Amino acid sequence: MSDGMVQDKVVIVTGAGRGIGRDIALMMAQEGAKVVVNDLGGSASGEGEDIGPAAEVVAEIEGMGGEAVVNGDSVAEWDPAHNIVQTALDKFGRVDAVVNNAGILRDRIFHKMSEEEFDAVINVHLKGAFNVSRAVANHFRDQRSGKFVHMTSTSGLIGNYGQVNYAAAKLGIAGLSKCIALDMSRYNAQSNCISPFAWSRMIGTIPTNTPEEKARVEKIKTMTTAKIAPMAVFLASDAADEVSGQIFAVRKNEIFLMSQPRPIRSIHQSDGWTAKDIANHLLPAFKNSLYPLERSADIFSWDPI
Repeated sequence: MSDGMVQDKVVIVTGAGRGIGRDIALMMAQEGAKVVVNDLGGSASGEGEDIGPAAEVVAEIEGMGGEAVVNGDSVAEWDPAHNIVQTALDKFGRVDAVVNNAGILRDRIFHKMSEEEFDAVINVHLKGAFNVSRAVANHFRDQRSGKFVHMTSTSGLIGNYGQVNYAAAKLGIAGLSKCIALDMSRYNAQSNCISPFAWSRMIGTIPTNTPEEKARVEKIKTMTTAKIAPMAVFLASDAADEVSGQIFAVRKNEIFLMSQPRPIRSIHQSDGWTAKDIANHLLPAFKNSLYPLERSADIFSWDPI
């Protein structure tokens, strides 16, 4: 049953042909939005193009009586990203929210990662989020309203193995969102992040060689992509007008407000510091407060609820 949370809003969802993006696009339509379903249609690692998945989502939305338009442009390039926004303007006359969901994976242990693998992930996730957000920013300014919703990840917020490129992009998105929130606050536009836990083709390559790995994957499979959509709809709605610059994690039926870096300890020496002074005083003062080398799975160590 729909509550009309985004009734008559125009929402752009990137990477909406499959997975999390698809479920967000469908729920936006169910809640009354007109949706631009953007998807280049490449593989999980970014190769190829196929408009088919995005067209299928548009057909599904139209089949339920909603309004949607397909767009196959790449978020990673400036002009195509602007064309995504232009598609919304041409079809629906305005834009009220963008959900920067498009992404790829090129996982590799750091000392084996190539420049191309690093650049490809940064370009889609971080530069893509900038490109689409920048393309819509003037419209939000002129109409004095708008919602930016970005996908970050605990791979960047906390850490993970073999994902230097992805983690760098996702932590960069958290900074991007916070500064968009600050810069656009004068125009009554809000910017927030979602850190999703969900089983999709993006993480379908997790190894299952041991009983422990198999058990972990089975737990992850219970965290369906549909569980992420309500938070995206909320953040795109007028109900979130007072929420900006925040990071929310969604894990099955759990929602977390994530912390952001702030000072936790300090030391002072009135005459200044030498390197030797720091060596002698910093560790004793800070040692119990230093962060351990933990992964996302170490922090979220209990079964999804």
